[in-house]
Amino acid sequence: MTSFLPYRRWLLAAAVLGLAACSPGKPQFKSIDITGADYARDFALPDQHGQLRRMADFKGQAVVVFFGFTQCPDVCPSAMAELAEVKRSLGADGARLQGLFITLDPERDTPEVLKAYMANFDPSFLALRPTLEQLPQVAKDFKIFYRKVEGQTPTSYTLEHGSGRYVYDPQGRVRLFARHELGAAALAGDLKILLAGK
Repeated sequence: MTSFLPYRRWLLAAAVLGLAACSPGKPQFKSIDITGADYARDFALPDQHGQLRRMADFKGQAVVVFFGFTQCPDVCPSAMAELAEVKRSLGADGARLQGLFITLDPERDTPEVLKAYMANFDPSFLALRPTLEQLPQVAKDFKIFYRKVEGQTPTSYTLEHGSGRYVYDPQGRVRLFARHELGAAALAGDLKILLAGK
């Protein structure tokens, strides 16, 4: 009888942990919960209109930040199109969602190029443009991988980069990391939770 005691204790501990994980007070996100992370906290970068932007500018809104470049053939445009779809699916709450695209290619992504690019997705979305000198530190602050891959000519290079998105709550706190494969419906669900103040 006593030989089962450690097993019974393990079952009891597992049950308690299971109840804690399913407790109604803790949001059940589809994205990776990174609440309290000590990275991806802020920036001070000009947008496509030349206005300096910081996270504090978007207080009261949920913010989704994506790093990419305008000549990206697939991941970047699909991520931004999906974010526009998410905004539409939120209905009236869509007005409380701010999409931010931070370019990893400031050499080719001029303010004019970024204006035209963002117009393809949603008029409220902003593109932020670090200088070439700022870019390594911004990437480090956000733990973003990127690598330049040389092309046939000096201007035909491409970039390899991560495809995830950072999601911030209306208080400006980084809360989630959403993988590219997550899908619009799951991301919209997570944003609804954050917009509800959870």
